[in-house]
Amino acid sequence: MAISKKHLFKEAMDLDDNARANLAGLLMESLDSETENGIESAWLEEIEHRMESLDSGKSETVSWNEVRERLYKNIDA
Repeated sequence: MAISKKHLFKEAMDLDDNARANLAGLLMESLDSETENGIESAWLEEIEHRMESLDSGKSETVSWNEVRERLYKNIDA
């Protein structure tokens, strides 16, 4: 016999906070696998694009010291 969504929700709401949080996490993880593949592919494509940009000289790196210095200048402005 299949459990209705309404019944399942009521049962979940009867759990203590910790158990509900764990259940919510498990449910979210079950969704992540589908979207993570698309996100991972997009990030790999972006990484390749950035590497090509660096290799071709279109982009330059900036040291952490310079980034930090710029940030502090913007904060003080």
